[in-house]
Amino acid sequence: MKGTYLLFLKLGDDKRINVGRLGRVEFRQGWYVYVGSGMNSLIKRVARHFKRVKKLKWHIDYLSVQADEIVAFLIPNQRLECDLAKHLVTKFEYIEGFGCSDCGCISHLFYLGNILKSDEDTKS
Repeated sequence: MKGTYLLFLKLGDDKRINVGRLGRVEFRQGWYVYVGSGMNSLIKRVARHFKRVKKLKWHIDYLSVQADEIVAFLIPNQRLECDLAKHLVTKFEYIEGFGCSDCGCISHLFYLGNILKSDEDTKS
């Protein structure tokens, strides 16, 4: 199956992460959403993001291994990656150049802050 996905990642604390060629990036505590695609195998691509141990190949790999929580939303049989990213860049803060080295987008990673609630958030 091919398609697009939204990967929601939560960082419990502020972090400074070395992100490949982007260098050291400051990430604030809270939720992020990454827009990606899997045009060869959507399921395999998304499953890779949940692995804690992997070769760090893409920008998102550097962030996903640091995330406290990850949730994926799949959009099968649609190539919407850049369309979604171009819309999200007008609504949310972003990390410039993140995840978009093979297209003309400004970013594919957006900071949502604490607008999403997780099970851990509702326990307090």
